[in-house]
Amino acid sequence: MNYILRRLGFYFVAAWASITLNFLLPRLMPGDPADAVLASAQGRLDPSTIAAMREAYGLSDDPLLVQYWSYLQGLARLDFGISTAFFPSPVMDVVQTGLTWTLLLGGVATIIAFVLGTLIGVFSAWRRGGIVDSAVPPLALFIGSFPYFWLATVVVFYVGFRWEILPEAYAYGLGLSPAFSWQFISSVMTHLILPALTVVLVSLGGWILGMRNTMVSTLSEDYVSLAEAKGLSQRRVMLRYAARNALLPNMTSFGMSLGFVLSGSLITESVFNYPGLGNQLVQSVSLRDFPLMQTLFLFITISVLAANLLVDLLYLRLDPRVRT
Repeated sequence: MNYILRRLGFYFVAAWASITLNFLLPRLMPGDPADAVLASAQGRLDPSTIAAMREAYGLSDDPLLVQYWSYLQGLARLDFGISTAFFPSPVMDVVQTGLTWTLLLGGVATIIAFVLGTLIGVFSAWRRGGIVDSAVPPLALFIGSFPYFWLATVVVFYVGFRWEILPEAYAYGLGLSPAFSWQFISSVMTHLILPALTVVLVSLGGWILGMRNTMVSTLSEDYVSLAEAKGLSQRRVMLRYAARNALLPNMTSFGMSLGFVLSGSLITESVFNYPGLGNQLVQSVSLRDFPLMQTLFLFITISVLAANLLVDLLYLRLDPRVRT
């Protein structure tokens, strides 16, 4: 219990610090959205119009402490303000349009890469020098060494345009509307294959190598040798004794990866024209959309902290030494 309370206290302080920085950083940037509109209008707007625009956007000249208190009150009400780039849409309405697709793409790709890479890494270490250990990790690392945008472009060109095996863009067919039907679900799954496949291919080598190296070190431990001397089955020794302990470092990386899913895969969404939070993040920064920018950064930070908290709690199950 003391361990849980300490971790909760740490993450509470980290969350407060991230919320404070999230509030300060956009306001320390020069200019605001109204200034950007004025610059694009090249002086065709009079000052009264700019003032009315800033008022409509919710921008304030109040002291930072007053703005900070209003910001915290808005967070408590889950009110993130009005998006200036998509005015007059609330920020949450804008975020919800891309959140589902980002979670679907990033979550599916991350989980598949982690599970597949971990299993291959365990088997490669257990059968060192075998066919899998000699061929799969080097091949995965070789594929992952290519720049992602180049690999994604090649996949889009050949699989999508040249061979027309799978759709190369968008989240579902252009003639469809979101609905709980097999036609729509199958279209979403089909459009998901290419972007998820490229993400898995790029990240798979890292998961395999990390798990294999940790597994090799774990296999030399005394408790593994003792388990083998007791006559336990090879499968039980590999999974219950070696893999369970070797999994701990990978779990930390997995928690970080899950947390960063909300940031969106910027290059993935750009190459495949896949709707998501990544494109929204780029737009919010370029258009100085403070409310949307703050909300996206806050979601990313909180999701990383929450994922790492879940990993810390999972450590209690995987490693009894943490409880002491």
